[in-house]
Amino acid sequence: MTHVDLSRCAVAGLGITGRAVANALLGRGSQVVLMDDKPSAVTKFGLAAGLEVFDSSKIADLEIALSGVTALSVGPGISARHNIYKIAALKGLPVVSELDLAAMWDSRPCAAVTGTNGKTTVTDLVTKMLLQSNIEAVAAGNTDIPLVEALSMRDPVPEAFVVEASSFRLHNVELFRPRVAAWLNFAPDHLDWHGDLESYANSKKKIWEQQEADDLTVLPYGDDFINSIYRGAASQLLTFGPGGDVSVQGSHIVDRGEKIVAISKMSLGRPHDLLNACAAVAVAGEMGAKAQAMESVLINFSGLSHRLEFVATTGGINFYNDSKATTPHATIAALKGFENAVLIVGGRNKAIEFTPLLGAIPNLGAVVCIGETADLLVSLFNPHVPTSRATSMKQAVNVAAAMAQDLSGSVLLSPACASFDWYQGYEARGDDFKKAVKQLSTGEGEDD
Repeated sequence: MTHVDLSRCAVAGLGITGRAVANALLGRGSQVVLMDDKPSAVTKFGLAAGLEVFDSSKIADLEIALSGVTALSVGPGISARHNIYKIAALKGLPVVSELDLAAMWDSRPCAAVTGTNGKTTVTDLVTKMLLQSNIEAVAAGNTDIPLVEALSMRDPVPEAFVVEASSFRLHNVELFRPRVAAWLNFAPDHLDWHGDLESYANSKKKIWEQQEADDLTVLPYGDDFINSIYRGAASQLLTFGPGGDVSVQGSHIVDRGEKIVAISKMSLGRPHDLLNACAAVAVAGEMGAKAQAMESVLINFSGLSHRLEFVATTGGINFYNDSKATTPHATIAALKGFENAVLIVGGRNKAIEFTPLLGAIPNLGAVVCIGETADLLVSLFNPHVPTSRATSMKQAVNVAAAMAQDLSGSVLLSPACASFDWYQGYEARGDDFKKAVKQLSTGEGEDD
């Protein structure tokens, strides 16, 4: 796909990204056809645009909506197995991603970050490092600002973009060419969306497939799986982590022999924090960040909400909110920094195997299971550590607090699951956890 006719483009999935794509296309003179699996939920947007919203959950509506269009843009919330892809293929329609649209419309440099875990943190760190180096950078993509929307920002005008590139956003990429592409790690995730692990990996690797010899790919050193996929790529390679080009050496994070920051000065120094910091240094340095700026950012960075966020100390127990951990891989990484932790775990499964969680047993004192997967997780953990089941977050915090008191351990919400059984998203889940901890500290924590 070297050129796409966008004169009449269908936009499917009218979430934040889909609406931004539709507005960007309309602003550039395209005729736009709107579709969503829940059209009644986006009627207001359709009316504002002066356009009908077709029901993309119905084959008949899809056939009508896709008749006469020249291209299709599919939002990241629509599964790779949706019928829309089958009909588009039968009609010979090019499917163009948001990232490809940005590549067609703009040539300013981009860094892109993907991975099962750590994308948001590394994206945030890189953006801050560039800004502190007097480079006007904007974090976009899988953030509050889609990339196509960031292109139009005027106050100030961005000089570079740091794109958080989820597998959903990369799935349809054929044109997007970041100056620096980073793949942080890989573990089973989103298999309910992709269908299988191979499809998930194939989406991830698109982050570097359009790169050329003067571009750079950043990969974890010693990750045989990711490096085997990268083999034969056109870009230059820079590695991070133990043994890599950017790594912890002695008491410092070092970038190819240059000391960047003393670990003792960093606010966060857990194993995954150091990996994220190394990855951020590798990406930001290649995008033009100065060593002094990278040091300052890492010294002052205290983490993001819902990512191993310290909440409070109550009754001598420390409480941590890691609601963003929606895979076993993320939960295991979080637990590495604890002893005798009481883990609150569970939610909606994304077709992922939970058995790897047993690898964290040495760090666990007890487990409280919640959500749709509670029974499954109780069966998994009960033979190994004291395990309970809770039917609300408030109850889970109360039970976990009592267990932690006996163990002299901390309480960690790190669910290893999606949140959509009980909540609208991981933020709401984390906020509910923090509310329950606050109630506990004020004496309101007893179940009604």
